[in-house]
Amino acid sequence: MALLKKKAKKEKKSEFPIAKDSRKMHCRINTELLEDEDAVQSWRVFRIMSEFVDGFETLRKYSTAATFYGSARLKPGDPAYKEAESLAAMLAREGFTIITGGGPGIMEAANVGAFKVGGKSVGLNIQLPMEQKLNPYVTESKQFHFFFSRRVMLAFASEVYVYFPGGYGTFDELFEMLPLIQTKKITKVPIVLYGKDFWTPLVTYMRDVLLKKYKTIDAEDLNLFVLVDSVEEAYEYITTHIDPCTPRQV
Repeated sequence: MALLKKKAKKEKKSEFPIAKDSRKMHCRINTELLEDEDAVQSWRVFRIMSEFVDGFETLRKYSTAATFYGSARLKPGDPAYKEAESLAAMLAREGFTIITGGGPGIMEAANVGAFKVGGKSVGLNIQLPMEQKLNPYVTESKQFHFFFSRRVMLAFASEVYVYFPGGYGTFDELFEMLPLIQTKKITKVPIVLYGKDFWTPLVTYMRDVLLKKYKTIDAEDLNLFVLVDSVEEAYEYITTHIDPCTPRQV
């Protein structure tokens, strides 16, 4: 009986055999970060480093900038697209460099606005299998392979950040910036949430659930951003708080 139990235990242990080398081969650092089998994997760090160097050198050339975020899926006929284009054009006329992720949707709208008035229109693009193709309205662009290096560039790119309605990417970029400001890892910069209908439910959740119920944020954390509902309101807030002649910090 003891022999049968020992045999059953041994068989159970090997029910899903995974070789140690197989585990190593399929861990995420190999499959996602170091996926190029044609290169010596450890040397991938130099590709990452080059994206940081090229990105900062690109940004260093520009004056005070405004970065626009928002959905890549919105079309030119969408009201948010038109409003992003108008706001970007107004800021570009004031001397702001307009920076986006370089793709379609809200990113394209902002680049279009700057491009039409002869402003500086920059795209920090990411290579993706769908959605993210460089729009033709940038006066300069930088292509990124890694999301994290592109995100760092966007986080340090501007003196004001404008968030139009968007999906996971937009929320990811918003919640990248808020903790950086909250923890004083970067200088406090204006964060503008455009579109009260879209953003109010999120702000309500942050106030009622995060602040009041669970106390996971402080009351002043809700002052890290401002909610606006028109091009004129956003323009007035930005130009009141930012001087386009301010020297860049990059």
